[in-house]
Amino acid sequence: MTDSSTEGNETFGDLGRILVIIPTYNEVVNIPLITARVRAAVPEAHILVADDNSPDGTGDEADRLAASDPHIQVLHRKGKEGLGAAYLAGFRWGIEHGFDVLVEMDADGSHQPEQLPRLLTALRGGADLALGSRWVPGGEVVNWPVSRQLISRGGSFYSRTMLKVQIRDVTGGYRAFRKHTLLGIGMSEVASQGYCFQVDLAWRAVRAGFTVAEVPITFVEREFGSSKMSRNILVEALLRVTSWGVNYRLGRVPAPVAEVEVQTAQS
Repeated sequence: MTDSSTEGNETFGDLGRILVIIPTYNEVVNIPLITARVRAAVPEAHILVADDNSPDGTGDEADRLAASDPHIQVLHRKGKEGLGAAYLAGFRWGIEHGFDVLVEMDADGSHQPEQLPRLLTALRGGADLALGSRWVPGGEVVNWPVSRQLISRGGSFYSRTMLKVQIRDVTGGYRAFRKHTLLGIGMSEVASQGYCFQVDLAWRAVRAGFTVAEVPITFVEREFGSSKMSRNILVEALLRVTSWGVNYRLGRVPAPVAEVEVQTAQS
């Protein structure tokens, strides 16, 4: 299922420069599809493909796309280091290159680019962080088995309860950050990966006092390639969230330390 609309074909120049970060590992089929959809949905947005040295040639395909489109850049990483590390590298690259809004988006089409204007509109309305949410009214998932839905809903419920946050879809990975939000949540302190990386960033934003808005999205299971979800990722998330929650209740979790803005270089 693909949403063919582009939410009214709005432009978002008032938000500043927009960068969509797309981490990849073995997404050679998906990357030309997803970049084309982003460019159609929000033409002024730039794209950073953060490739973890994919053995299937994703990095080379991304280079080919970048050679024909100045709005596409490629960040070649040494190897598979995890989703969190890829996003953090992308955030730092984007801030260094003068971007004002930084977006997390999967390469597989689960996060529909046609719904990106919803997240950007939430930033325009005053949010510091806009979350694409599957579990608020109007949100939904397509082609997911009941077991996967239970894992996702259960993970959000457990995280919400342990960390005392009101976000309904705290594990969701379709997000738009203002630059000052990322600088204010202590990115250099983030060590989590995978599933709990998203929990970590959302919780940090709440603790730092930023305004978080949840926007309903339709999450669509990938058509090509294989999911990167694994038992190890889920176990890591459970252990980390439990540890964070216990320490938070004991007063052992300090406020995030804001980072000094780096010098910027225009891309």
